[in-house]
Amino acid sequence: MNYAIIGFGKIGMALAKAFARKGIEVSVATTRNPESFASDAAAIGPTIIPKTLAEAVKADVIFLAVGFGSHPDVAKALPTWRGKTIVDVTNAYGVPPEQLGGQPSSMFVARAFSGARLVKGFNHLPAAVLDQDPAIHGGRRVVFLASDDDSAAAEIGALAENLGFAPIKLGGLSEGGLLVQARGNSWGQLIFKDLIKFDG
Repeated sequence: MNYAIIGFGKIGMALAKAFARKGIEVSVATTRNPESFASDAAAIGPTIIPKTLAEAVKADVIFLAVGFGSHPDVAKALPTWRGKTIVDVTNAYGVPPEQLGGQPSSMFVARAFSGARLVKGFNHLPAAVLDQDPAIHGGRRVVFLASDDDSAAAEIGALAENLGFAPIKLGGLSEGGLLVQARGNSWGQLIFKDLIKFDG
């Protein structure tokens, strides 16, 4: 299983740090030339590999950490996304629901990535919080996952555990997914909730 993060702003970098902490290799890409962010990647750690967008989308699991409006540009990188799992880390805050056809934003994103299995996740925390080590006071920081594909949710749940987080599955995109999605100018009820899970 190999991984990529598309988008290398604050959220993309926070995700890269999570991989680096566990020594797990991950490709990072933007629409820019990889040399332009190679030093930032190197500063995070040796397992963070800058690549072109065309190279990065060959990964099995792809974290979509671009601005919501940029996701169609990323989707054009491949004719079909069959066999891939997309983790939608975007937030459509400020996008009128009519522009999304009244659908939850992740269902709208899923349409662009035809053939992919899509999991909404890692998007409810601000970058400054996501950036921190998820091990806190003997517990683990919670990440919420929502998907219409149970096996994809299980796969990303296992990855979240490997990265040191405590995944909590919320169900489908149009049910639990709404709790972690922006709708117009309002946020889902679980957005920005920084929760810690204690095992015991």
